[in-house]
Amino acid sequence: MAGWLSVAIAASLFAWFWQALGPVAAGEVIRYSFDWVPSAGIAVSFLIDGLSLTFALLISGIGALVMLYSTKYLAGHEHFARFFLYLTLFMGAMLGLVLADNLLTLFVFWELTSITSYLLIGFTHSSAESRRSALQALLVTGAGGLALLAGMILLGVAAGTYELSEIRAGDVAITEHALYLPILILFLLGAFTKSAQIPFHFWLPNAMAAPTPVSAYLHSATMVKGGVYLLARMHPTLGGTDVWFWTLAIAGAATAVFASLMAVKQTDLKQILAYTTLMALGTLTMFLSSDEGYAITAAMLFLIVHSLYKAALFLVAGIVDHETGTREVDRLGGLRRFMPITAAAAALAALSMAGLPPLLGYIGKEVIYAASIKMDAAWFVTAAAMAANALMIAAAGIVAFRPFWRGEHATPMTPHEGPWRMLAGPVLLAALGLLFGLVPGLIAGPLVDQGVKAISDGAAKPAELKLWAGVNLPLFLSVATIALGVALYAGHERVRSALRSMGEAAPSFDRGWDRVLDGLKGLAAWQTRILQSGVMRVYVYTVFVTLLVAVGGTLIWTGAFSGLPDVPFAELQAKHWGVVFLIVVGTAVTTITNSRVAAITGLGAVGVGVAIIFIVFGAPDVAITQLLVETLVVVLFAVAALRLPHMKREDGFPNRKLDALLATAIGAVVTAIMVTITSGPINRRLTEYFESAAWTEAYGRNIVNVILVDFRALDTFGEIAVVAVAGIAAWSLLKGPKSDETEETR
Repeated sequence: MAGWLSVAIAASLFAWFWQALGPVAAGEVIRYSFDWVPSAGIAVSFLIDGLSLTFALLISGIGALVMLYSTKYLAGHEHFARFFLYLTLFMGAMLGLVLADNLLTLFVFWELTSITSYLLIGFTHSSAESRRSALQALLVTGAGGLALLAGMILLGVAAGTYELSEIRAGDVAITEHALYLPILILFLLGAFTKSAQIPFHFWLPNAMAAPTPVSAYLHSATMVKGGVYLLARMHPTLGGTDVWFWTLAIAGAATAVFASLMAVKQTDLKQILAYTTLMALGTLTMFLSSDEGYAITAAMLFLIVHSLYKAALFLVAGIVDHETGTREVDRLGGLRRFMPITAAAAALAALSMAGLPPLLGYIGKEVIYAASIKMDAAWFVTAAAMAANALMIAAAGIVAFRPFWRGEHATPMTPHEGPWRMLAGPVLLAALGLLFGLVPGLIAGPLVDQGVKAISDGAAKPAELKLWAGVNLPLFLSVATIALGVALYAGHERVRSALRSMGEAAPSFDRGWDRVLDGLKGLAAWQTRILQSGVMRVYVYTVFVTLLVAVGGTLIWTGAFSGLPDVPFAELQAKHWGVVFLIVVGTAVTTITNSRVAAITGLGAVGVGVAIIFIVFGAPDVAITQLLVETLVVVLFAVAALRLPHMKREDGFPNRKLDALLATAIGAVVTAIMVTITSGPINRRLTEYFESAAWTEAYGRNIVNVILVDFRALDTFGEIAVVAVAGIAAWSLLKGPKSDETEETR
């Protein structure tokens, strides 16, 4: 029941988004907005345009097929319902991410995708590999999410709004703003970690520890495409600069070529497909670097191409594993005789992945080459695209030809065709790749063209999509790529051996991650040994030395001490000196005595002196409060001291001088801050507000009490709760047999 409910939810969402195709194809932008934090100008706003609609249709449509597939794939699993709960929540998080028109709303859904993907990747929680992979994905993408949040805050400050549509339509050119470079770096960190660009790529292949339906969903339409979506959405705001172009072009090209090589190196079907996903993400990133209409069209079209064939091939890999008991390509062969429908779906999807006609992948490759020769650094982009595409042809052959069309091999289980629920997804997705290849106009107008307009903010002209574009340079590049790809497939075993030999000497990002975590744990252990010694004196020193260095150092660095006003000692009266004398004597008694009762009495004298200061300067209410507190502290401590353990008498004052030095320094810093604040003009905005509102709104004449009880009611309640908890804790520590220490040692 849980599985079919999730299928129904995803299918209903797909049908709802399908209704928006007409208005969006006509150029309409649909927007919904709800106030979230009106006082801060934050709203929950959603926007449907060509870009977000394309993602929404892929997320909900492929999601429905993956969920249908999972009802059979995971049938009988003890956590069947939990799986569909996680998957449905993940789908909702992804839809929220791509539809959000508010930066902070987008961030909330961004982090939800990280959390729900963590639950999905680690679904087989009894496996150490699954737990490690889930944690790795969470930490990498979570760290990028924190960087992204900082970038969003800076962008909101620079633009004066957090609404993406308002930022794009605003008069402020973010690329010319002083904060542009830090904003760009932070956004790229978020996008690159989510979409696994080098050097953050290592988490994505490890995410194959997830069940196959999860891998199909994450790699085709959701999680890893989140970073690509962010780059596309921010293109009109942050794009168009040299740093944008070269960063995306180099990172994308490096990721695409590296991932393609790694794909040919693998023998596990899911690992091969994982690295081909990296290749696609690199390609999308590379073409989003440009403002050219062809380049943006290539990115938008390849987004759809990749989603269709990658979901189909992952689901095929799941069927093969489910029905044969293995995913190792070296142990598979001749499956077309036992699994003809699966073989046909795999063939169509692989042909699209290889970029062969008449599949949609062929059109995508033609547009990629047409775009590459028009971009800046055309030779660099074209060479990277050719190398990656040729290797993709070899990977497509390994995934879809070897298991089905070469000689039969013995498998752990007798192979047979999968059930219809598992076949529906790959067959439909592979067929769509063929249909859209033959009739590209079905997706050109409502999705690709409108997506290009959304990415470029209407500045770029979409390229025309057609199966035959004539005899031109992209055609020759395609022919050369196919020839090179076929040659690579023919010798892929030798290529694999060579890559493995090279890989043994190359550094491993995954092992490097383990070393980083080990170093972090070692640092935490060292810090814990230093800071959490179990000695109260160390804790107190740590807190106050940190405070002294942070605050005092800042004051010295900024030159705040140089502007301190002179203290008018000549104006002090006898009553003032009397208060000073009382406070000094109380401090001296507290510092010198070895008796706890005498120490707390001296401290109480200091408190009384502070209360007298309040009386002298016209604050009797605060003075009464201070006197009551000091009296209660002395009485309660005197009672508690009877139950405290014996305190060893100190010979001399081994630590008193250091204590006095630290206390004096802290006191000097606090005094300097107070003198600086009180010497300047005081902003009376809040004072005047409370003076006028205390009676009219809270019906109280004592402004201090009104603030505590009415304006800060929750704050005060929290403080009371803290005091109550502390009191209960103190009581539990003091409860027990009476100690036999003498007054002399208390």
